[in-house]
Amino acid sequence: MIEPFFLFYEEPDPDRWISGDRYLRRIVRRAVRGPARPGGVMRWYLNLRAGLDEIGFNYRVNDYRGLRRNPGAWAHVIGKSHVMEKIPAGHPIIYGPGIDDHPTENTFWGRPELCRLVISCDWFKAMYDRDLGVPLRTVVWPAGIDTRLWAPPARPPEPDTVLVYDKIRWQRDQLEPALLNPIRDQLAAAGMKVHYLRYGHYREEEYHALLKSVRAMVFLCEHETQGFAYLQALASDVPLLAWDRGGFWQDPYMYPHRVRFSGVTSVPYFDARCGERFPDLAGFNAKLPGFLKKAKAGGFSPRAYVTENLTLAGQARAYLDISAEARANHSL
Repeated sequence: MIEPFFLFYEEPDPDRWISGDRYLRRIVRRAVRGPARPGGVMRWYLNLRAGLDEIGFNYRVNDYRGLRRNPGAWAHVIGKSHVMEKIPAGHPIIYGPGIDDHPTENTFWGRPELCRLVISCDWFKAMYDRDLGVPLRTVVWPAGIDTRLWAPPARPPEPDTVLVYDKIRWQRDQLEPALLNPIRDQLAAAGMKVHYLRYGHYREEEYHALLKSVRAMVFLCEHETQGFAYLQALASDVPLLAWDRGGFWQDPYMYPHRVRFSGVTSVPYFDARCGERFPDLAGFNAKLPGFLKKAKAGGFSPRAYVTENLTLAGQARAYLDISAEARANHSL
């Protein structure tokens, strides 16, 4: 008999004022804000499911009762960490990539059922490997990208069009005048029609439409552990000029008083087909002319990178390989 494949993901939604009020608050939120917009953690889960569906693989979602009825069955917990508390003892667990920002935010790492920690990119894995403090095996797995949804337009967009994607999260009072605004000015001075989006202030449909109308994108973010938005641009065949300053992980909640880790990147999945990178404004100014010339001429092929490395089906199979390897080499 083939063991059911149990997949778990839940957004935290506790009662706030009285027992059961989370249900009413969900209804009110949907009425006021419309359908929920998936964040990065949920996107790992949704894209894994889409890939499993694409390859015809059967699985069960949040079936805690079914898990208990199958002694020793494996639990695949995509995220978030509160779900770990709901997995009963005696069931091996593969956890991630919807993990917390740093190992210090949880205390369950020594749990004997925890067999694999799935992490979305190399630099994030390196930080966890350094700071976990327990001999837990970690593996890298990024989710796939829906290359049918995120695809180039039927006709190439005008060559002098560019999107500035602003995901600057910290020190905005410094970085807006020192980086963002000069970049926008330089693009305009180069004769480009500049579109602008700020992370958290748009709907996905707007982004999808813009990617079909621009020839290139400037991506501004301190670091990414996968970076769905920029990968969606690459899948749409839009090359990037990406701010990739490297250095320390600078989340102000952690750095520098709690964690000092260097070696981050804003584009963990990227090669020469995808575009160019720059570390600072001087680097941007140096790279911009050549990048625009090549982008206008169609000299990059970012979609080929995604279709080669990050399809939904391919990454679903990669996740199943992680699960199969863990099962083959584990005993409780």
